[in-house]
Amino acid sequence: MFLKALSIYPAGENALTVCLGNKMDAATNDRVFRLFYYLQRYPNPFWKDLIPAYCTLTIVYDVHVIRKYHPSACAWVKNEIERALKACEESEILPARKLRIPVCYDSEFGFDIKSLAKTQKLSVDQVIEFHTQQAYRVYMLGFLPGFAYMGIVDDKIATPRLTTPRKHVPAGSVGIAGNQTGIYPLDSPGGWNIIGRTPLKLFDVNAQQPVIFQSGDEVNFYPISKEAFNSFDMRTFNPLAT
Repeated sequence: MFLKALSIYPAGENALTVCLGNKMDAATNDRVFRLFYYLQRYPNPFWKDLIPAYCTLTIVYDVHVIRKYHPSACAWVKNEIERALKACEESEILPARKLRIPVCYDSEFGFDIKSLAKTQKLSVDQVIEFHTQQAYRVYMLGFLPGFAYMGIVDDKIATPRLTTPRKHVPAGSVGIAGNQTGIYPLDSPGGWNIIGRTPLKLFDVNAQQPVIFQSGDEVNFYPISKEAFNSFDMRTFNPLAT
């Protein structure tokens, strides 16, 4: 049985979105990446970008060039995607990259860790334990360059966004919103509950790979002291090799 799209719909004049599910879970995200990797493996010269998300894959295409050969670019792309959905069923899914990310959970960095612990009737150490005891899938990137939406956090520490977002959240801040966790790659306003901070620089416009995370990554967090945070050397750290 080939992958079945719930819907394929236009996302503007030059893009189509393929919806493969209706909730955030690993099985649906796997279907998204099966199609994503297939389209990467067999690139089409008319595709300009492929954008995976929780349950969808958006294909951005060159509408002007396609119209030179086909009367309706949208209809032609939809047919190509339906063909790819049938073909990608037997394609391989690339193994997830595994990353380990250091986090200092000291209250100087974790502005909300004490209040989250109190609300959830936990100790701060228990919040840290629950946050670090499992691997998180990077479901998608968005909001800011390199901001990874990861899940799913343990129900014991899942918590709603702040009622009033902060005007300034420092880069590297690790937060929880609902059943997701993420890291702010840049200084930014934000409404996530901040429980710590990583010393990693997650976005560097001058680097060969400007962002650390990729959709589909598997991420583990581990706690470090404030002293280790302050002496951290980004130049000698490789999150993939730790």
